[in-house]
Amino acid sequence: MRYRFYTRTWLALLVLLLALPSSFGWGENAERMIADKAVDTLPDEMIYFFQANRQFIIQHVSDPAQSEAKNPSERRNNFIELDHYGPFPFAALPRVYTEAVAKYGRRTIQAHGQLPWQIGLYSQKLTNAFHDHNWEEAKLSAAILAHYVACAHDPFRSTTNSDGNLSLQPGVNERFGSGLVDRYQRFFFMKPNEASFIRDPTDHAFEMSSSAHAWIESILLADRRAHAGLAGYNDEYYDRFYAQEGAVLIRQFADASTDLGSYWMTAWINAGRPQLPGY
Repeated sequence: MRYRFYTRTWLALLVLLLALPSSFGWGENAERMIADKAVDTLPDEMIYFFQANRQFIIQHVSDPAQSEAKNPSERRNNFIELDHYGPFPFAALPRVYTEAVAKYGRRTIQAHGQLPWQIGLYSQKLTNAFHDHNWEEAKLSAAILAHYVACAHDPFRSTTNSDGNLSLQPGVNERFGSGLVDRYQRFFFMKPNEASFIRDPTDHAFEMSSSAHAWIESILLADRRAHAGLAGYNDEYYDRFYAQEGAVLIRQFADASTDLGSYWMTAWINAGRPQLPGY
């Protein structure tokens, strides 16, 4: 009897875990590259602080992913399934969190992800840290914000087809976001634009996720073409895949670095442009 109870409990837990979106996407290498390049987008008044703490930020950019491993409920902050709410431009989903919860219910919002609101939250946390001259908190908030901004530029963090299973292409998210990066990153030429002020951090986060979502069909088609005639996902597959989608990958990285620098700068401006230390 007890055996049956534990078996049912284990199966229920397994079903729940399988129902959650996959956490695969941009790997650590991708997030570190984005954070590293973002430092170079900043104005002179900020750059010395961020240059001095570049390695700290790069080291801690994956902290939320580690928290997710310990607490799976944190996963909801790393994605948003925009296509659950209807077709592009996803106008049915309010961008104000309280309005979204009032319309769909908190359970639905959490189940389908709350990444843009998480970005808005950490943008405010960084603003508060700058305002209070809490430089240790500012460094950590800047690193965590880097993780979430990077996630918003990952196309597979924006869709119900987060791991490719719905299109019968399981693992395409990892092949795109980690496999291509790990193999070809030495060929990446990223030149982000200078940081610019963001008027509404949460609204801009929705725009980032929507823009990333627009690449889904192109990536899925390239994955199918790259795999055609091959028994597995070997070097030939990745060469084909990169030839078709490498430019998209590099563009997403460059845009992520530009946006991340812009979030950092926006928080600093909203905090009253405090003088940052050079350490």
